Amino acid sequence: MSMKNVLPALAMTAALLASGFLMASQASAAGLSAQVAMPKSYKGKHMPAGGWTDAKMLARGKEVYTGKVNKKVKCAKCHGVKGKPKAKGARDFRKAANVQKFSDTYWFYRISEGVPKTLMKGWKGKISEDDIWAVMAYENTFSHGGKAAEPDKSKWEAPKFK
Repeated sequence: MSMKNVLPALAMTAALLASGFLMASQASAAGLSAQVAMPKSYKGKHMPAGGWTDAKMLARGKEVYTGKVNKKVKCAKCHGVKGKPKAKGARDFRKAANVQKFSDTYWFYRISEGVPKTLMKGWKGKISEDDIWAVMAYENTFSHGGKAAEPDKSKWEAPKFK
């Protein structure tokens, strides 16, 4: 094969590989895992009225998130002090798509029970249900420039129960 034929073939191969890597990285960033069916005991669990923007709840959420409530429960260790992940695979709370894809019920379930095959432990029994709601409200602020905000519920996937 002449050098004239090799160079275009190498360029085409490189372009195909690069486009594959680009598509794979975009898919992994946007493609959050689909929710699994939750136990029926989680049905009907929702953020208390006004909780997403309640100043006292947000302050409590920050205490939980930073480990002041229970030193063994420190969300910031993996998810970062301002929502930028420090641990591989931790959800980036600064990105609205990562926070708003799942309903409050599903988010509550995952914090309570953890996420299998990841470092995300379940915190049920280590912090109260009220503290789980509070930390959720606080985590939600990272995707809204540090301000309290109601999530866009139209983007939530409908919860599934077993």
